[in-house]
Amino acid sequence: MAFEVEGKLYKKFDTQQVTDTFQKREFVLEIEDGAYPQVIKFQLTQANCGKLDGPKEGDKIKVTFNLRGREYTKEGKTTFFTNLDAWKIDAAGGNQPAPPPQGGAFPATSDAPINAEMDDLPF
Repeated sequence: MAFEVEGKLYKKFDTQQVTDTFQKREFVLEIEDGAYPQVIKFQLTQANCGKLDGPKEGDKIKVTFNLRGREYTKEGKTTFFTNLDAWKIDAAGGNQPAPPPQGGAFPATSDAPINAEMDDLPF
């Protein structure tokens, strides 16, 4: 199930190589919530880590993400984890990119090659 939220890119972190085959990149989004703005941490994984290269801290962005949770038991102690796994980041509000010029200077989305590796989930 996918969720969307808009806010200000509050902080972004460098990509972390967790294992030989798994990498993640975390970022924090500031979301207006009345008098008390919320700062929410998200993560990007694998090939999606590069999607945070363009936006700068302070930019308004729209994040599409999945809510993930799992149970982990070590030495008889069980812990539960919840992750907000972002997989799409777009500009939001006043910093939308300009539309392409008339005449089709940019290829249509349907002309883009399909990359099967981008759909590879780490779980």
